[in-house]
Amino acid sequence: MQLRILGSAAGGGFPQWNCACPNCDGVRRGKLQAKPRLQTQVAVSGNGLSWFLLGASPDLHRQIESSTQLQPRSGTRTSPVAGVVLASADLDHVLGLLLLRELHQFQVWATDAVIQVVRENSMSGMLNRVEHQVRWNSIRSGEEFQLHSVDGEDSGISCRVVALSSRCPPYAPKRPAQSAEVVVGLVLTTARGKRLGFFPQLPTLTTELTGLFASLDLLLLDGTFWSEDELIRLQGSGQSAREMGHIPVGGEEGTLQQLSRLTRPHRMYIHINNTNPMLNEAGEEYRSVRQMGWELAEDGWRMNL
Repeated sequence: MQLRILGSAAGGGFPQWNCACPNCDGVRRGKLQAKPRLQTQVAVSGNGLSWFLLGASPDLHRQIESSTQLQPRSGTRTSPVAGVVLASADLDHVLGLLLLRELHQFQVWATDAVIQVVRENSMSGMLNRVEHQVRWNSIRSGEEFQLHSVDGEDSGISCRVVALSSRCPPYAPKRPAQSAEVVVGLVLTTARGKRLGFFPQLPTLTTELTGLFASLDLLLLDGTFWSEDELIRLQGSGQSAREMGHIPVGGEEGTLQQLSRLTRPHRMYIHINNTNPMLNEAGEEYRSVRQMGWELAEDGWRMNL
């Protein structure tokens, strides 16, 4: 499985367009030792020809144009993008679907809850203007399915859903019937048995999840916030990290400490908010992450599993 990280920031990117926090201001002025990042987007392929997206970032157009393997090779209305797997209905995870509306046929896999939230929005009608423009496939927690193109070409990659949360995005008109599967994690397995875990949002960490993480070859984990009160301290109000559905990285109850015994998988934080101090590569938080054997996902990063 070929893997490309096309974006690694949380919603809004880094720097965020309307933010002048120390991180955003510092990276804009070249005074912070940090790398700008687009909003989180991961692409995988079993053959280097057909690609499957994990989520659909609002920055997807720029990300496709920065990766030649995802660009059309000939003709009109063609693309190597064969499908999208959705881990939530959050806007920064699904808005890119509307950028794929130009009559190109592709697959979408999502839980019933996510499909309900997304398709109840009137704009999603742009994705089905013609027959079979987008094929919506319902997936369920614990079940495995194969990633394949509209014409049935098998990628050699299977995917399993792990239910995480019932937290609906604010724009959802009503809570879906299968609300327990609104936020999920994804475990992708190659034909050779190599396993990737994609968990850009982690609201809770259980013993079962810790055991799952230990069995992976690569883990891309929620790195949104460093501390529980990160936004509250910066803005003077707002929600805590956990109230927004994210376990922070730092602190005694953060994932860095809770997963300190995790050694087997290659471990990377992804979906990093612009306010997170670990973005500063000269800072103490960044050094702590590296000393514990973790990396920060970076735009343009590539790997083969």
